[in-house]
Amino acid sequence: MSTVSPLDSPSGPVPGTYTFQLPHDPRAPGIARAALRLVLKAHGRPELADAAELLASELLTNAHRHTTGSYALRIGPGAMDAHRVRVAVWDGDPKVPPGFGNCVPSADVTAEGGRGLFLVRAYADDWGAYTFPAATRGKLLWAECGGR
Repeated sequence: MSTVSPLDSPSGPVPGTYTFQLPHDPRAPGIARAALRLVLKAHGRPELADAAELLASELLTNAHRHTTGSYALRIGPGAMDAHRVRVAVWDGDPKVPPGFGNCVPSADVTAEGGRGLFLVRAYADDWGAYTFPAATRGKLLWAECGGR
């Protein structure tokens, strides 16, 4: 049995990262957003909280709405810039939603939902997705903010 989370790199967790394993519970995204604010405050980056919370909220809500299992939030430094924060959400569904590739999804202006990825693209300095092999399963959607 592996003790490495699907969010860990092959060499282990990146120092300064926090991973919150969340049950498939409607309260979980709100709890994760509150934890995100606490982490940013504890690390002296409260000015990133609003944008990071919006990004995490969209990614967490998608994981909750479109999967049936648990999911996880990872908070850590940006990949290329330590002044950024990266929020990443893992879930067990390997399908990457439109909008995390090179194409821009089209929005139905009459739809009541489906605009979350537009918000991610508008507020994030960078974003992306990873899929995992069948043994690990799932995907990781991430977004960074704070570099502007």
